[in-house]
Amino acid sequence: MPRRAYLHLERSPAAIRTVTVVAVTLNERSYEFAKKLIAAGHFVLDDRDAWSEHQPSARQENEFIAEHGFGAYQKWFLGVDDEEPEDRKDRYKFPYGDFTLVHRCGVLSAEVRAGQYKYSDIEVAAAHLHGMLDAPR
Repeated sequence: MPRRAYLHLERSPAAIRTVTVVAVTLNERSYEFAKKLIAAGHFVLDDRDAWSEHQPSARQENEFIAEHGFGAYQKWFLGVDDEEPEDRKDRYKFPYGDFTLVHRCGVLSAEVRAGQYKYSDIEVAAAHLHGMLDAPR
């Protein structure tokens, strides 16, 4: 169950609203893995809007998990929701690759979405990966 926080809009008790807070944080292991892949040249410099076509399907995710396990699966996601069990796909957020290569479009998608949802640690990490990908070679 997600943690609950209280948002005070006014000083009166009647004005207190409950909001749900999701515990998504940067997956440091994944971030380091992505940096190593990029440094080794294992990436695709695709267009910003290509992620919907390049992102692995649910079937591909399930096949990858069956073959490699959740330990390998989680390395392809910049965010982790600590309130979800480790053996659930819902635990892992902000994918950036196809289980072989880092995709520029995936990194850009993660950067934008992390910014929208105010996950600043994930947004900064994705922005750094974005900079690595766009750096002159």
